[in-house]
Amino acid sequence: MMNGRTGRRSAGRGRKRAASAALCLLGGALTATAVGTSPAASLTPPVSITADDLSTWQTNGIVWSMAATGNTVYAGGTFSTVRPPDAAAGTSESPAVNFAAFDAATGAPNGCSLSFTLSSGTATVRALTLSPDGATLYAGGQFGSVNGVGVSNIVAIDTATCTPRNDFKIAVSATVRAIAVTDDTVYFGGDFNSVGGQTRQKFAAVTTGAALLPFTANADEVARAVEVAPDGQHVFLGGDFLTVNGTSSHALAVVDATTGAVTTAYPGFIPNTSTVQDITTDATGFYTANEGTGGGVFDGRIALDLDDFQQRWRDTCLGATQAVLVHSGVLYSGSHAHDCASMGEFSDQPRHHLLAQSVDDPKLLPWFPDTNDGIGEPVGPRVMAQTDTGGHHYLWVGGEFTTVNGAAQQGLTRFADGPDTGAPWVPNVQLSTVVPGQVEVNWQTSSDTDDGLLTYRIYKDGATTPVYTTTGSSLFWDRPQLRWTDTAVAAGETHSYRVTASDGTNTSAKSPALSATVASAAEAYPAKVLADGASLYWRYDEGTSTFAADTGAGLDNGFLRNAPSYRQTPAAIAGASTAIGFNGTDEYAYSNRRHAKPGAFSVETWFRTTTTKGGKLIGFGNLTMQNSTNYDKHVYMTNDGKLVFGVHDGSTRTITTPATYNDGTWHHVVATQGTGGVALYVDGVLRASNSSYRTNQNFEGYWRVGGDTLSGWPSAPASAFFAGQLDETAVYPTALSGTQIAAHYALRTG
Repeated sequence: MMNGRTGRRSAGRGRKRAASAALCLLGGALTATAVGTSPAASLTPPVSITADDLSTWQTNGIVWSMAATGNTVYAGGTFSTVRPPDAAAGTSESPAVNFAAFDAATGAPNGCSLSFTLSSGTATVRALTLSPDGATLYAGGQFGSVNGVGVSNIVAIDTATCTPRNDFKIAVSATVRAIAVTDDTVYFGGDFNSVGGQTRQKFAAVTTGAALLPFTANADEVARAVEVAPDGQHVFLGGDFLTVNGTSSHALAVVDATTGAVTTAYPGFIPNTSTVQDITTDATGFYTANEGTGGGVFDGRIALDLDDFQQRWRDTCLGATQAVLVHSGVLYSGSHAHDCASMGEFSDQPRHHLLAQSVDDPKLLPWFPDTNDGIGEPVGPRVMAQTDTGGHHYLWVGGEFTTVNGAAQQGLTRFADGPDTGAPWVPNVQLSTVVPGQVEVNWQTSSDTDDGLLTYRIYKDGATTPVYTTTGSSLFWDRPQLRWTDTAVAAGETHSYRVTASDGTNTSAKSPALSATVASAAEAYPAKVLADGASLYWRYDEGTSTFAADTGAGLDNGFLRNAPSYRQTPAAIAGASTAIGFNGTDEYAYSNRRHAKPGAFSVETWFRTTTTKGGKLIGFGNLTMQNSTNYDKHVYMTNDGKLVFGVHDGSTRTITTPATYNDGTWHHVVATQGTGGVALYVDGVLRASNSSYRTNQNFEGYWRVGGDTLSGWPSAPASAFFAGQLDETAVYPTALSGTQIAAHYALRTG
């Protein structure tokens, strides 16, 4: 077991979630619109560990290894001091030379102190594992003495006395990185080629009295993980190697527990650019943590069945997985995952360092505490351990991070099965009175770091009892729009609304009160847009938030990035609606929902600018938090103010307006593609077309407004981001006709 994980030895107990699934209708003719997507609706198994970090002492360096039993957690690594939870680096420090022991329930040192040193060079403790009875702690790494007792990169510690055992000594020629222990055997792996003066390349086994065993599993490159199968008959090996005992089996192998002979090889199973950093097991499977570099990288997790040692699933998240641990049917992992789009999860997000998945399904579960990358070789988390004490289950994490959940915390942190103290974010809310005789309450589902299904309550006109209650699913990267339509109103009345989000234990504050006056007649322009079938329709009437509400039935809301200028007036359309302003540098919006390649489509928006640097008004790209690497179906402005509509069908295909439109007045642009090719309309009039361009690039992506890369496109402007105001943005699943487009433009004055 690499770095002393105790993944299969603790049962745990789940915390209860009380999120109601019922819809509570307390008055009036009330209706609800269902969520378009339910990213976290299936929460089996539930994540029993909260994302709320507990007060824990810190180290001044990297924690590489941990082991836990009962009320004690041992930590090893490359550090020299520990300090209290709130102490800044360099203050209130106590000596702790590459090793410390802690009370699992309080996070404070427990008095067991050992000093791991090396006569020359840097000592480090890379592996800690307890014997099944907990009486002995085995430590491996690069060190020559422990509390002044001479050893050679591996040592056995009597846990009752916290002293090295003199009856366990054997020379290991180089660093030990992984240890697994049974009642009578100690398996270990690392950089070495000799153990006890005999050849053992990277893996070896000794008795609990340190006598070298015949077990031989010679590998050609570094060993990083060792785990014994629950049946005791097999050992799982992980590392950088290409062969074991001459058999091709890159990074992973299963060997006989007595002889070391390869029983299952994995040639080509893991790319040669990737390695296995950690292995853990439960009653039915074993699980690998993988790290890759260069092209063809594989950084995710693999689950394999114990009955045949074959793959159950693998995920393809990018981001160097370092540690895995199983608790109550959930696989927890430490990595710096930043792109899981290949498995239908988040794309190009800031790094997320702690994740959870079912042991039966690679889909990410709603558990997202976080660290930063930290110091050293920065990855963040490097090791996990777990234990039960005092009626609670604790998950400890060690590594090189210096923050946890946004607050300063170095080297160590811990989580438990309660209490759950983190409330969901306050919902972002927007009201719409487009349809006469009713008020639509739209909100962006909230984010909660350890709950994917939240309960929302709507309060009307200052009442203390909610008028409507519903549930909705969300994840930090997928926050669908919800809508409730209040029909218990009359034209001319003004009503206010507030919304809360609850995880069943904690409830957010109420959203700021928003008021709306019920319309007596439909607004002509939005009514026409909706009647013509807009699948996405952003009117930009929100206040300060990340939420661009979709006025249409598709509920395809957007994220507003980097605080654009809200509620700009005058807007493009007559009435109470407002516009949004982008700075031309880093402000933009993208659709919450990822879309398949459209066939026929139209994009529509109003714009106003005086920029001489151009920029993208609207387009389709494969990324959300960075500039896209696939991008087309876009309308952009050149430096001189002309408009270009482009698609990619193997080559860049564009049409361009002859006139310029950066004159500081509102203009209406619609670009279409269908069986008749492409067309570009400005202010209700066809300005350019080409009947030959009938297809576009095939990739899944997001609608982006206000900016995205334009590299490689004709007449690309100085800025890929648009400086100016936008309004009334819509996307259609059809190519609008010239007549429809002219009608839209004609309705601009009401």
